[in-house]
Amino acid sequence: MWLLKRTTGLLVVAAFLTFAATQSSSQQSSQRQTTPQPSPTPTEEPVKVFTEEVRLPVIALDAYGHYDPTLELDDILVLEDGVIQQLRSVRHIPANVLFLLDTGGDSTGLGGLSKSTNLTREVASRLVSRLQDGTSIAVMQSGNSAEMLQPWTTDKSAVLRTLKNKLLSTKRSRISEAMVSASMQLRERPEGSRHVVMITDGVDSPGGKVDRAEAMRKLIAARATVHVISYTEFVKQKSDKNSSPVVAGQRPPSSDPITATDPTLPPGTTRSPSYGIGIRFDPAMTRRRKAYEAELKKSEQALQNVADETGGRMMLPLNSQEMLAEATEIARAIDAEYVVTYRPKRPLAEAQPGEYRRIEVASRRPGLSLQSRRGYVPTPQN
Repeated sequence: MWLLKRTTGLLVVAAFLTFAATQSSSQQSSQRQTTPQPSPTPTEEPVKVFTEEVRLPVIALDAYGHYDPTLELDDILVLEDGVIQQLRSVRHIPANVLFLLDTGGDSTGLGGLSKSTNLTREVASRLVSRLQDGTSIAVMQSGNSAEMLQPWTTDKSAVLRTLKNKLLSTKRSRISEAMVSASMQLRERPEGSRHVVMITDGVDSPGGKVDRAEAMRKLIAARATVHVISYTEFVKQKSDKNSSPVVAGQRPPSSDPITATDPTLPPGTTRSPSYGIGIRFDPAMTRRRKAYEAELKKSEQALQNVADETGGRMMLPLNSQEMLAEATEIARAIDAEYVVTYRPKRPLAEAQPGEYRRIEVASRRPGLSLQSRRGYVPTPQN
């Protein structure tokens, strides 16, 4: 009897456990069915996000025209589209300098009246050697095409080797194409520290596919400070010296009629120096010269506009000594530049496509003058 009761009890317990397990399984199944599952993420186009900070390069000069190393936030007044902005910081950060070197040959056929690659190399090397250690440098050549000779590096000795061994003269110049390439190279460099140093006459060889005005717009939109060491005045000086059609001087013996017909004199000699005056007349050369000089005038104005718009410097040296001196001056300007940051009161995300925002920078401290770019175009960062 006791055994029967015990067996019956065990059966009851087993039945209860089986029922409980069944209920639990049913509940879990019900939960799996009722719990909503995440749906596959639909493919979406990238959202354009604006970094709500403007980095503004600023040069500070004291009353004597020297670079001021004591600039503070309270010394600066920044207006964007006429509205005073609340500044957040002012500091020095390592510069990023892209050299854009024009090595196109004398495609005008003017007998060496255009740029000199050797001089360009020397000027660029002088400037590189005077930049502060830690500066990131890249070198691009405008020759038959735009070519990156030296990727970004902080090794100044490597840059100097590149200038010595890779910078070569070419028949044509594609300076407009190079400006577009330069603007692309600057995209990944920190804003506020971008610099372009151009050594050029600004004249494209015929046959280029890039419009100069469009190239300069792209370079300005890259938000870099553009410094120009221009060959325009240098070339004009050489052109003026060689433009006279009158040639005076001692005639070569071969053109001396007396020497040529006098059998008593040894070949190649004359009784007295023979002098003469001649006139060169080459209509084709004259047309090429005038066309080139007209292009020089246009390019000088265009390069000046780019330098002014970006807060850079436009140098117009008259000779090689002045070009080397200007290299030192630009290196000092790059090293002295501050970066001022602010969060614009009108959000960048509200900017319309192609919108231009005008910038005015003024000094709050007597005797201090400030230089910066004239404005910028808000651009999204993907």
